[in-house]
Amino acid sequence: MLREDLAGVEALRDSANQRLTDAKLRVITLEGEVELLERVADLFRLLVDREVIDNAQTAQDLLTEGLRAVFDDLDMSVRADVDIQRGKVSVDLITIQKEPNGTITEGPAVDAYGGSVATVQSVLLRIVVLTRRGLRPLLLLDESLGAVAEDYVPRVGRFLALLAERLHLDILAVSHNPALVEASHQAYRISKKEGTATFKKIRVG
Repeated sequence: MLREDLAGVEALRDSANQRLTDAKLRVITLEGEVELLERVADLFRLLVDREVIDNAQTAQDLLTEGLRAVFDDLDMSVRADVDIQRGKVSVDLITIQKEPNGTITEGPAVDAYGGSVATVQSVLLRIVVLTRRGLRPLLLLDESLGAVAEDYVPRVGRFLALLAERLHLDILAVSHNPALVEASHQAYRISKKEGTATFKKIRVG
């Protein structure tokens, strides 16, 4: 009887030991998977941070080029300030203007400058997103340049036409401004009669 009880206890012991061994192996396997996932997460964070930094550089360069092309009577540029805090990357786009007397003004476009500068930068940032993300090369502007001062509108039109050609980008702009019509490759006048919209070509580039 005792021998049978001992055999039963030994069987239970062996079973428990096997389960313990299996559990330890499972823990080792899970720890390896956790370490691998952590490394993958670190890699993804690195790739995301790199893309943010690369996009910031692209935005800085395009915004600076655009501001100098449009506001050619002003010494303007854009600086991308990249900051990393607690493992997270943040980017601030700072607009800089140098006066002839040496005075330098800088700050976010919306806060430090008028609607003309902020509007032009907004359009250019949309182009950055389209090109960097591989989206369909089509930019839609529905009276988006209304805040731009009249004197600068012709230069905005010419610069957008240059970008469209350089980046193989189609820009469809709805506007009442004749300066944009003059800068366009093709232009149509839309009129409404008896509830029906009609298109009349008025310019062929």
